[in-house]
Amino acid sequence: MKPAVVLLHSSMSSKSQWSSLKSQLDNAYRCIPVDLQGYGASPFPADAGEDYVHTLAHEVDAVVAAVASELEPGEAFHLIGHSFGGACALHMARRMPHRVLSLTLFEPVAFHLLPEQHPAKAEIVSVVAGINACASDRDATRIFIDYWNRAGAFDAAPASAQDKMVSQIAKVKLDFQALLGEQAGLDDLSMLTMPSLVMAGERSPASTRLLVEQLGAALPNATARKLPTAHMGPITHGDVVNPVIAHFLSGAEVAAEQQ
Repeated sequence: MKPAVVLLHSSMSSKSQWSSLKSQLDNAYRCIPVDLQGYGASPFPADAGEDYVHTLAHEVDAVVAAVASELEPGEAFHLIGHSFGGACALHMARRMPHRVLSLTLFEPVAFHLLPEQHPAKAEIVSVVAGINACASDRDATRIFIDYWNRAGAFDAAPASAQDKMVSQIAKVKLDFQALLGEQAGLDDLSMLTMPSLVMAGERSPASTRLLVEQLGAALPNATARKLPTAHMGPITHGDVVNPVIAHFLSGAEVAAEQQ
């Protein structure tokens, strides 16, 4: 049986973002892309209400339930995550380190790992505060999209795309709540001894570029790479990102066989 690869997407995306990578890997792997809560075909968190506090544990519970029918009991798998999906992948790997054969992360937005007094932490906290303070969902969405892409990116998008993004901003706010509320620190990553690849785009925000540097140092068996993309590289530059992932997975397979 082919080894399994679980793929977790970014906020305001869906499992379809991995279509080109899945096509590249399908001959050698069983790819299992998952829609995170509130995106694609996955429902919005059912308990979300006025006093609801969203966590990465909620997200990973849903991922574990979604992949259970695709994996044999106790089967190990490779784990790939981008942005919010990368932060979820880190939480999932800490929950079941002995089942994760390798960990591939493109700019995981694990902002809880940033030093409290660092300008990069202040940057993202300010962005989140701005989103939460907006009187309209459209204005909040503009801040979110422009931060991860470029100034004016939201207004440049077609009206239909804008409307779809605006419809998802409520879940984005829950994503940020989960990210900033996670209690794990860099020291908690020492258990993640599986081969790991952490990637950042050269044109990405300071917050995620610093996170990738930190993860490259904190993960015991990590390789860190900078690629000529921005934060949305896995979507906008799959031709650059996907071959790096495929090459890493093949090496991780060899390492697993040698153990």
